[in-house]
Amino acid sequence: MEFAAALTIALATIEALIKAALIFVQRNRPASAKNEARLTLGRWLAVALEFELAADILNTAVTPTWSDIEKLAAIAALRTALTYFLEREIRQEASPEQRGRRCGAKERSGVVIARESIEFNSMWRCR
Repeated sequence: MEFAAALTIALATIEALIKAALIFVQRNRPASAKNEARLTLGRWLAVALEFELAADILNTAVTPTWSDIEKLAAIAALRTALTYFLEREIRQEASPEQRGRRCGAKERSGVVIARESIEFNSMWRCR
């Protein structure tokens, strides 16, 4: 699991570097391209945090001492907080069209209307 997290971070960093280089070289790209590159990296980092948390849970399952359980609780709380704030920033920075696509929105006369729904696999509401 830790290898998966490291691989995810490495590939996300490479992708972000390529996008940043293209934005730097191609000056005629829209201003939103920078924001999209940053948000994409943030999303992948959130995935990597989930892998790291899973690795810690598996490690604690193998060697369960009270000290390990306390460390796992602290790590889980910190990583959950990091993921929460990262996802919150991503959600705030995403354009209405991107939010609508994620939430199954319909477009009517140029206005994106997001369907209010709760995804059970996610802790975020579409807004």
